[in-house]
Amino acid sequence: MGFSGSVPGAARLHLVDGVSLLRPEEQVFDAMLAGFANQQLARNLARTTAEGRERTVKAFTAYVNAFPWQWSPAMVDEWLGDLRSLRELKRTTIRSYSEAVRAFCHFVTDPLYQWPAICEDRFGTHPVQVVHEWNTAAHVQDNESDPKKRAFTKAELHAFFGHCDDEVARIRAFGRKGWLPAFRDATLFKTAYAFGLRRNETRMLDAADFGSNPHAPEFGPFGRCQVRFGKAKKGSAPKRRGVLTVWDWTGDVLEEWFTEVRPLFGVDGNPAAWPSERGLRIGCQRLNSRFVAYRHALGLDHGVDFHSLRRSYVTHLIEDGWDPRFVQEQVGHEHASTTSIYTCVFSDFRTRTLRRRLDATVAAALKSQKGKHA
Repeated sequence: MGFSGSVPGAARLHLVDGVSLLRPEEQVFDAMLAGFANQQLARNLARTTAEGRERTVKAFTAYVNAFPWQWSPAMVDEWLGDLRSLRELKRTTIRSYSEAVRAFCHFVTDPLYQWPAICEDRFGTHPVQVVHEWNTAAHVQDNESDPKKRAFTKAELHAFFGHCDDEVARIRAFGRKGWLPAFRDATLFKTAYAFGLRRNETRMLDAADFGSNPHAPEFGPFGRCQVRFGKAKKGSAPKRRGVLTVWDWTGDVLEEWFTEVRPLFGVDGNPAAWPSERGLRIGCQRLNSRFVAYRHALGLDHGVDFHSLRRSYVTHLIEDGWDPRFVQEQVGHEHASTTSIYTCVFSDFRTRTLRRRLDATVAAALKSQKGKHA
């Protein structure tokens, strides 16, 4: 072959020509996966994305008990069908699995990477694309999230934060050290709602990410929050955005945490806003377990999750009459349609809106009648 094999993921970077392999099928497949990972990393995709796709490709290979140069579309049909019927996976999960296999097939069938020639030479056949439009689900709507997912009502949110505070008091009354992590998590939950943050955005905050807003001095040193680990697009670094404080209670909550409670963790040299008892910062699993425990204690349904704090932020601002464009900028949505998906406006807001409209109509009619009789 005249090609130098210098492209990330190319066959000649992972296999030596003319060398006999002890387990040719397994070794070629492993080399394909290594090349696939290199190709994705070269595109600036996250390592977690590359690793997730590799796990999916391995799972499909194990299910069909065949190597990529033996795959067929019928195998994909059977695999995806079982995932839907037996494991009852979500539509978005099914689509991500099929996209992982599609991307892998696109990679190993591209002549630029030489895998078709390698397979033809060693196995007498070559891989083909097995994932097509006609055997995978089409992405036909913007919002494919679980319809059970929703925002907190204001009453539920008040009860949730009240329970967070009650747990801190209860644990502390027994003289246990666990009140510090409980206080930290309670403040973290309130902060996620106060600024409309995603879970990882909240978890990755540092103490230095809070600052004053010269146009709103009443919030003191907590007039804004600098988000540095926002949701990234594929191949891009995490997005940054500044979020302005809107709730009058936010400064008091953060002031108590940073001046009175956080120092008790012994955080010298630790920049994290939410330090862990054993590491730099709290992990996602700990946040999830605490949230689920509180949700269960309050009898809330599974449609309420950590992301519901962000949904609630958007919903409650819209209900209170804040400008939709301001809300969109606060939560970092590129399109207004995305913000509208997050908005779970409740019936009392619609009732008030309808009442204002009807009252305005009646007032206009009475004014018109009065003008005729004048």
